[in-house]
Amino acid sequence: MRYVILKTEEIKALQVLYKSALDNSTRKRSHCLLLSHQKRTITDLSEVYGVNRRTIERWLNDWAVSGIDSLPILPGRGVKTRLNGYEEVIAKQLELHSRNIKNVLLHLEKEYNIKICKKTLQNFLKDTGL
Repeated sequence: MRYVILKTEEIKALQVLYKSALDNSTRKRSHCLLLSHQKRTITDLSEVYGVNRRTIERWLNDWAVSGIDSLPILPGRGVKTRLNGYEEVIAKQLELHSRNIKNVLLHLEKEYNIKICKKTLQNFLKDTGL
């Protein structure tokens, strides 16, 4: 049996996060910590949240190390774009082809063997500000 013992200010902070956090994972983790403080077992918590018990143990370990900073998901997860490092090439192609994205896609496929869809290129342009 492993439980988290929280101080009163930590309980208040977690309750505020549980009620008002924009990120679902932050709300879920803060609620899990509050329930653990109320002596709910790791097995019960894993059933409540539909995750493996190792996930709950990881949340508790992260809380012991980092506190409130361990609740949100850290940036850097997910698939990385294939276009990093090609910003200058893309900017030059956009100038040459009057911002015609189809021609830029053809150039990237022909010269650099990069196959991407139009939407991926649009998102990349929006993110980089090109």
